[in-house]
Amino acid sequence: MLGLLGGFAVVGAVILVGYIAGRLTIGGPQASFTLSQVAFFVTNPALLFTVLAGAELDSVFSEYVPIALLSSLAIALLYVLISRFLFRRPAAETAIGAMASSYVNANNIGIPITVYALGDPTLIAPVLLVQLLLLAPMYLTVLDLTSARKPSLRAVFTQPFRNPMIIASLLGVAVSATGLRPPAPVWDSVSLLGGAAVPMVLLSFGMSIPGSRPLERSPDRLQVLTATILKTAIMPVAAYVVARYLFGLDGERLLGAVVVAALPAAQNTFMFATRYQRGIPLARDTILLSSLLAIPALVVIAALLA
Repeated sequence: MLGLLGGFAVVGAVILVGYIAGRLTIGGPQASFTLSQVAFFVTNPALLFTVLAGAELDSVFSEYVPIALLSSLAIALLYVLISRFLFRRPAAETAIGAMASSYVNANNIGIPITVYALGDPTLIAPVLLVQLLLLAPMYLTVLDLTSARKPSLRAVFTQPFRNPMIIASLLGVAVSATGLRPPAPVWDSVSLLGGAAVPMVLLSFGMSIPGSRPLERSPDRLQVLTATILKTAIMPVAAYVVARYLFGLDGERLLGAVVVAALPAAQNTFMFATRYQRGIPLARDTILLSSLLAIPALVVIAALLA
């Protein structure tokens, strides 16, 4: 328990440093965006590749795959029902809200949490695969069919394979399956880049906090609060029920499933909302609120389950 809380303390300390750097505008006004882009395209894929290349395949294609899929779909369906019958929002905005409620930030927050707090970065790989290979194409299809954009099946089905995280994950799985490791200089270089992933994304997140004002003059406050509650509180409960009673997990494996489900809404939600010009305030404010509430929620989960 103390070790787990110590891991959260490390994560929180680096985020705090990023916040201070953001307040002092160290690196300029675009520093957070720049760090995030470098992490997304370079350091995080490097980390995922080295982690998966050295992992057993059973830990990648484990029960965490159906747990992530079932809990995400349950929360998304719940938001859809609330949106359609209570908020009466159009299908495209409902899809954005459902994604914000159920699509976790496995990249920017998930990797640091699993590395430092749980000590097992392979926990996040199944979630990344489920989200990018199954859930993202589903949401893109709905947004294509319900917006003015012409549907493109090719773009929908090839989108996951143009994502550097998925490319690195698949390459890591291939290395693990074949046992063929790259030459030492290549492996050491990739490992060095991967070592920069966690501090880079935490600094970026901390630097993005100053100046943020969620719900300010937003007409979507009720939708934002609903999506935030579903993401922060209800989805971890759904993951607990699925993991504990459908798959019989307990101990550290149960904790890992619940912690991953409690991660904040993913930045991809805002990217999709911006691309289709639907539900932008809903996506932005849910991401921010769920991110601010994530660490307290994770500490509570650790206290209850560790």
